[in-house]
Amino acid sequence: MKKYLIVLLAFFALSACNKQQEMAMKSADKDYILKVANENFEKKKWTDALALYERLSNLVAGTDDAPNVVYNSAYANYYDKNYKLAGHQFKNFSVTFPQDPRAEDAAYMSALCYYEGSMDYNLDQTSTELAINELQNFLNNYPNTEKSKNINELIDELSYKLEFKAYENARQYYKMADYKAANVAFENVLNDFPSTKLAPKIYEYILKSKYELAVNSVYDLKKDRIENALAFTKQVERDMPNTENAKTAVDLRAKLQKEKESFLELEKKVELRKKELQDKQKEEEARLNLEKDQREAEKKARQIKRDSAALNTPAPAATFNIQK
Repeated sequence: MKKYLIVLLAFFALSACNKQQEMAMKSADKDYILKVANENFEKKKWTDALALYERLSNLVAGTDDAPNVVYNSAYANYYDKNYKLAGHQFKNFSVTFPQDPRAEDAAYMSALCYYEGSMDYNLDQTSTELAINELQNFLNNYPNTEKSKNINELIDELSYKLEFKAYENARQYYKMADYKAANVAFENVLNDFPSTKLAPKIYEYILKSKYELAVNSVYDLKKDRIENALAFTKQVERDMPNTENAKTAVDLRAKLQKEKESFLELEKKVELRKKELQDKQKEEEARLNLEKDQREAEKKARQIKRDSAALNTPAPAATFNIQK
């Protein structure tokens, strides 16, 4: 019986609230609408509050109630997870009412909405870059704010998301065995994010990419790529002593050195074979040139013989016609 009464009371309360909301939505009384809207806001009934605040936007324009309506609307949208709209409203409040004591909080909440709207790392990161800019703008506008520590932590978190996306993109090239592209992509991550926490893993992948690229390279590029990989192993060992990367660098350098020795042996054979082919080609060219010279000489001799015979042959005697 007690449970039934509780359900019944809740039903009547809900009916009363619904009726009050309907009356406020139909009313033209600004004060009444504002009262019901604020009550809904206090009760965390964000959808009902927003519906009434939207009706009030024109009714309170230019009045003392305008700041509260804009401010509460922004928070209601924020709690209702409408971050894009909330961010716009918070920014509008801080710009429109700069002297209001809540202006800094609105600017902070605007930046926070952009942070909340940042997409997962595997999606387009335009929203993340925009959020970082908004958070940095807040720090620029309020350099002495107590919220600076929190803002910096949020910027670091978003920056890491950009770093991780770039890192994952580079790792995909490595997984596809496109070691040249992987090497370039990983180096770009280090250039774009010099303080990245992912540096140890990135150096590991660069070491392996350079090694694979050198070992599996075509003949004409292999020597340079082996030398490049060897130089990088020495750089890592020097810059990151007593680390797993340094150990990996030493291990790979030993393998690269053997690969280099094998390549140098192959290079000697290739150069020797190349020289043999060049010598053979020169011999063939000399033989062909000799045969050509002999043919030219024979041709010239025949021509001289013909010219000599022509000179030694007498001219035919003259003939006359006898007239009758």
